[in-house]
Amino acid sequence: MDWETHAQRLAADTVRPESRWYGPLATVPRHVFVPRWWAKDRGRWVLRDGPGDPEAWVRAAYSDRTLVTRVGPLHADDAEPGAEITTGSPTSSSTLPGLVVSMYRHAVIGDESDVLVTTGSGYGTALVCRRLGDHRVTSVDVDAALVGKAEDRLESVGLTPQMAVCDITGPLPGTYDRIVSTVSVRPIPASWLAALKPGGRLVTTIARTGLIVTADKGPDGGAVGRIALDAAGFMATRRGEDYPPGLDAVYEEGRTAEGDSVSTGRYPVLYVPDAWDVWSMLELAVPGIEHRRADDGDRRTVWLLHPDGSWARAEGVWTDPPTVHQSGPRRLWDELERIRHRLNHEGGLPVHGAHVRIAPDGTTHLKRGAWSATID
Repeated sequence: MDWETHAQRLAADTVRPESRWYGPLATVPRHVFVPRWWAKDRGRWVLRDGPGDPEAWVRAAYSDRTLVTRVGPLHADDAEPGAEITTGSPTSSSTLPGLVVSMYRHAVIGDESDVLVTTGSGYGTALVCRRLGDHRVTSVDVDAALVGKAEDRLESVGLTPQMAVCDITGPLPGTYDRIVSTVSVRPIPASWLAALKPGGRLVTTIARTGLIVTADKGPDGGAVGRIALDAAGFMATRRGEDYPPGLDAVYEEGRTAEGDSVSTGRYPVLYVPDAWDVWSMLELAVPGIEHRRADDGDRRTVWLLHPDGSWARAEGVWTDPPTVHQSGPRRLWDELERIRHRLNHEGGLPVHGAHVRIAPDGTTHLKRGAWSATID
């Protein structure tokens, strides 16, 4: 396989030639880290085997897109040939290279930085190893099997960073100038602040939002920074082989039922995760909402589900005002419409670019103008 030509094209498409990340992108063989992956096809996860189709393998591996390597507890490497999965959520992946580099750029990694990163497939670890030298890199994951696979593949391309199996929300295996997490968290773990050296920087995303947090450690043991103006979404941290079950019981209650409140919505039906700023503002206002959708031709139905039993269902065609059913202790669609009204009234939402202050215990305060929110 002439992977070098494809890696060089990926590098040229992702960064400028003078970028310090051009060399790593052009010289790390991404296909080594993703020999098999799961592709979504008509609602199913279908196994793709790289060595079985080298042309498709090189196209996928050297494209700027995320390749899902694990669905639920089943890693693509361990699946039977031709396997399909009808249900389940991604639990590990090889993140699109452009986003990995973007997170590293937010970290402003210096040549002498000691860096902790999250493992996943190991590809992102390989990039920062090529940038700094593997002796400056620690890579961690909660899943021992993932760490083992990544460690073997890193070694096969001549890289031997420190690898560790650990829950990134708990104690970390050292101290670092930079912590860059390509899994999302809520709240910011206090252990990160303890493991950051004075003046060190953390970069992460907040779970169930598109918010990228960059913050530098201060003398009080906390950190201050900003919400980046760009957005990103990563899988949330997990402690077991899979994520806890979703809100199926709440969904079944609200799937077709008449709500306690039935009204006509002000704005067209929106699947909230499609709008990063709205999604993020809603999650900060009402943490824990799960979103589902169904499309039938021009008609769309979306559900907002909350662990406290609240649900909202909105149905509409294109830009027509939707019919909205709501039940439970909260009126979730009303919460959403308040945010959408603010967006339409002000032309933007305050969450991106907000000032960040993180206390030593991880409690995170966001503020921009008169708006504020707390993440704990």
